[in-house]
Amino acid sequence: MSAAARVDASSTGVEVPLTPVAVDYAITTLASVLTVVLTAVAFWLSYEHLQEVAAAHGMAEAVARSWAWPATVDLFIVIGELLILRASLAHRVDWWAIGLVTAGDGASIGLNVAGVGQDAGALNYVVAAVPPVAALLAFGALMRQVHAYLARRASTDVEAPSTPVKVSIDRPTATPSTGIVDGAESVPKLPAFVPEVEAASMPVAVEAAPVAVSSTAVDLCAPVVYPNRVDQLVRALYGSDFTQPSTTRMIMAMDAAGLGTSQSTARTARGRVKAREPHLANFPTAIAS
Repeated sequence: MSAAARVDASSTGVEVPLTPVAVDYAITTLASVLTVVLTAVAFWLSYEHLQEVAAAHGMAEAVARSWAWPATVDLFIVIGELLILRASLAHRVDWWAIGLVTAGDGASIGLNVAGVGQDAGALNYVVAAVPPVAALLAFGALMRQVHAYLARRASTDVEAPSTPVKVSIDRPTATPSTGIVDGAESVPKLPAFVPEVEAASMPVAVEAAPVAVSSTAVDLCAPVVYPNRVDQLVRALYGSDFTQPSTTRMIMAMDAAGLGTSQSTARTARGRVKAREPHLANFPTAIAS
């Protein structure tokens, strides 16, 4: 059938058969529900029988204790199965959890069978052994389904890219004479920025200005270090636009740095900076206050 002759089934009202994914999901859901029911019934039968065994052997008058006693056996199975599930999700083997399940299952099956008595028929022992064995198998199947569900969720959470991206990397080699790297075609070149220079209409004669011998010497020593944070902030404002910072500007900078908004603090800091670096007083003062 060509692509032009295909018809969307959702617009025609024709029922579309279930996909294999939908069938698998339905079967998995039904199996999970039945496994939960089977686990609950098997545990209940085993627990009930163990309660009768406890009541017949010293706990007949203590009803609460006879009902609590089977938990000391059956809960080992639940704890061990959960620890095995955790270990399998971490891709490791927990032998301690396997030992708990083995001990709990062995004790549950042995006590259920032993509670029947010595003179009972063979079928009575089978009836007593079926619930703990069924509980073991059902709980194991339930944990396996939970593990499969979590593994499927982990695999679907990672989305693969829709289209593969092929990246080719050419190993660059430099020409010894020029130092230019070969294989530059693998890297896109950006156009060089060349500023436009307007040609002068006429030559301009530039006269060199005489340098006064009595010019102030420039101190090339290390810059002055200010231990006070406010002084550091005010000194940085001098170098931002080479003007003396105004009080308002200093307060705004102090507020942004979390140093308060005191006018006197700002002005005092500006005075300390000028005292340590007198050449800053030559900066324009038109906006200073």
